[in-house]
Amino acid sequence: MELTVEKRDKTTNVKELRRTGKVPAVVYGRSEESTPITVDRKVFEKLFHEAGESTVITLKGLGVVKEALINEVALHPVSGAPMHVDFYAIEKGQTVTVSVPLEFEGVSPAVKDLGGVLVKVMHELEIECEPKDLPQQIVVDISKLKTFDDQITVKDLSLPASAKLSIDPDEVVALVNTIADEVESAPLDISQIGSSVERGKKEEEAAEPAE
Repeated sequence: MELTVEKRDKTTNVKELRRTGKVPAVVYGRSEESTPITVDRKVFEKLFHEAGESTVITLKGLGVVKEALINEVALHPVSGAPMHVDFYAIEKGQTVTVSVPLEFEGVSPAVKDLGGVLVKVMHELEIECEPKDLPQQIVVDISKLKTFDDQITVKDLSLPASAKLSIDPDEVVALVNTIADEVESAPLDISQIGSSVERGKKEEEAAEPAE
């Protein structure tokens, strides 16, 4: 995916930039200094929606074409519009470590036929791999969950050949619980407990024979 950017003077008023539909940003890397840039807000919003933070973006407009990841996006607390973007430039031959979102697909027989409840233990997985192998998402096929004893672990996932994990491959990704396992006991009302104890004392006193 490609994104055209423009170099930005550090003295430029960022509020004015945002009024004109631009978003202030920076691009930096392991061995290069931070370069202030701007991106078109609408173009970036569309790209970010499609790519997320785990897709390599080709940045054009800086003289030298750079491959980068969207490292961080600061959003407006009310409108949700991007206010600032950090791009991390990737060097040739460098591996990257990224948390890739998990996409749950399929139908679990344990849910459909046995009335169980799907439990998603993980929603993303951190992997280290070459930029060209970096997936936008990792598919989790929940049709493998046929009984309440079945589990999907990290080692069951289809990962790029160059991927390295930072966690135990036996870690559970998803499973199915029975309805009973999901029911939480109602919280105790302390005031009711106190009232019950008080009533019990009065009943005991009333039942004692008079001396």
